[in-house]
Amino acid sequence: MTKTNKQHKFIDFGLSQSNNVAHSNTDEYLAFCDYLEETSGITLGANKAYLVKNRLRPILTAHGVETLADAMKKINEGTDPKLSLEIIDAMTTNETSWFRDQYPFEYLHDELLPKLKGKRAVAPKIWSAACSHGHEAYSISMIIDEYTARNPGAFPVDIQIVGTDISSRVIKSASTAEYDRLSIVRGLSEERKKKYFIKTENENYKLVSKIKNRVRFQYLNLLEHYSSIGKFDSIFCRNVLIYFSKENKSAIIDKFAKALNHGGVLILGASETVNNYSKAFEMVKCKRGVVYRHF
Repeated sequence: MTKTNKQHKFIDFGLSQSNNVAHSNTDEYLAFCDYLEETSGITLGANKAYLVKNRLRPILTAHGVETLADAMKKINEGTDPKLSLEIIDAMTTNETSWFRDQYPFEYLHDELLPKLKGKRAVAPKIWSAACSHGHEAYSISMIIDEYTARNPGAFPVDIQIVGTDISSRVIKSASTAEYDRLSIVRGLSEERKKKYFIKTENENYKLVSKIKNRVRFQYLNLLEHYSSIGKFDSIFCRNVLIYFSKENKSAIIDKFAKALNHGGVLILGASETVNNYSKAFEMVKCKRGVVYRHF
């Protein structure tokens, strides 16, 4: 992360609603930015103070602290283990929808699954990195179901999908495979909603077992080791790398390459690329975008 010159200018984060409004100076904010990048890879600029204010106020209040400096002191002393996890949860962007951007799922159905079909007895594996509430991982599972319905016996052993995220809160949410009416409509056709969801007594929508059971979720920080989740035939990591510094992007893409089988495919967001970060991939053009194949 590029550090700015630290001036003694005070920034009002509005972390307290009392008459003694909490102030955090620039040094405190930059220290928080360093901590956040070191622990999660998320990079903040000086213009993100409003984000900190909006997302952290209720957490700091609940933990009895008023300023970023007080929060960092508690974290460093180890007196409040939950505080660090809740701060990272709050600062993680969990924007998601079903079949987001569409073309990666078209590529999965039209190109990737046919290449994986019947080649080995070992189950193919797909990783949804930074999976948020599970929309992407379950969208992948629906595509696999639709493909295998048209190609019976294509996979002697069912494909495995692993969803990971740095937020334990969203991992817990994704594992339930249950969504409210607002989160069910974004990107999901009426046909798929009827086919793959069951309406619950509380008016939510729960995924049918055959879609849910193909996916498992676990906590993973992309800055750490990936050995616990094994090797993959494809990695979906879309609209995530934009939040990382150049150095962390290079490190993550390098680890993605090591986590892919030979010829495995990395699928990034439309504005993301491996160019200038890794020489372990070749760009492959598909109908409406590009993917990256590991040499």
